[in-house]
Amino acid sequence: MQSDVLIIGGGPAGLAFARALNGSGLSVTLLERQPLAAIAEPADDGREIALTHRSMAILSELGAWERIAEEDKAPLRAARVLNGQSPFALSFDTGGTGADALGRLVSNHRIRAALYACVAQQPGVEIRSDAEVASVRTGREGVEAVLADGTRLRAKLLVGADSRFSWVRDKLGIAAEIQRIGRSMLVARVEHARPHDSVATEWFDHHQTIAMLPLNGDRSSAVVTLPSAQIERLAAIEEGAFAAELERRYRGRLGAMRLEGGRHVYPLAMTWSRHFAATRAALIGDAAVGMHPVTAHGFNLGLSGQQLLADAVRAAARSRRDIGSDTVLRRYERAHRRAAWPLYAGTNALVRLYTDETLPGRAARHMVLRLGQRLPMVRSGVREMLMAR
Repeated sequence: MQSDVLIIGGGPAGLAFARALNGSGLSVTLLERQPLAAIAEPADDGREIALTHRSMAILSELGAWERIAEEDKAPLRAARVLNGQSPFALSFDTGGTGADALGRLVSNHRIRAALYACVAQQPGVEIRSDAEVASVRTGREGVEAVLADGTRLRAKLLVGADSRFSWVRDKLGIAAEIQRIGRSMLVARVEHARPHDSVATEWFDHHQTIAMLPLNGDRSSAVVTLPSAQIERLAAIEEGAFAAELERRYRGRLGAMRLEGGRHVYPLAMTWSRHFAATRAALIGDAAVGMHPVTAHGFNLGLSGQQLLADAVRAAARSRRDIGSDTVLRRYERAHRRAAWPLYAGTNALVRLYTDETLPGRAARHMVLRLGQRLPMVRSGVREMLMAR
């Protein structure tokens, strides 16, 4: 079977890229190892995505934004960063820009379902679920993927969108920097007695990090980061005890808490691919860059990255050039690396600073917060990054 573009991975990046090629005249085959029901109606994985204005604009252009119900979009009007026992907070808001919020919080599974609904009815796209890829081969003449059942698929361009531990990346021989930090993230939705006023809080307490992301109503997504063994114990205790423990850990700032739904645990690892492109192949989403969630930019970066590749491929198709040429793919790689590296390096530096529990480390992060509050350029820079259009 022959198509123009072969995408491996049916997560948000893969689905968004397939949708971004709508109207280009290119035929697309998307392979996903999960069953179709898991793509069409993804399970709630507990993750809430803090979408920037730019990401919302991309989703709107793809036709996915309007498919998400308004009650599933929670405004993020401000953010605060706390350190240890200090009452001081580094704060960010819209800063007189006229915008009603820094962004919106939307559940990951809602975004995935909306993207699938767009792609499912798109002419020229074939989605193959339950597709186990046995091998891939790329060369100057084209791309070939062989499925476990023996089916051979050929294309002009291969796109890997299959997670930060990308199988495609390995098969292409692209090395990656992988940082496993021995910590895990637990996410859970909670109801609480006090209002959050649509303000997100990131609290770097001693030996733990807790974020509270405001959802609609008196509800938040609690994100707790601890050494992996401690997270496993926290995930296993009874619901009432968990809510009480979370309330205690958060120092009662939002009053009494009640768990709403399940708890989800994610071991943390950051990845940086040495290259985002190879012969007739490109990496997007977490396959290219897997960010630490502390700055909430991983999803947004993946969405903007796939848009860069889609723009390059569409431009080549319009001018009847080879969509899998080195020229097209290197242009994408340069642009995405230029955008991704400062965020990746800066996030990792932040993680190192805020997990340093030595006395000099604690003093340094308090000083950094104070300095950030006093320098308008820092706060405006973060605001512009959050609200980028």
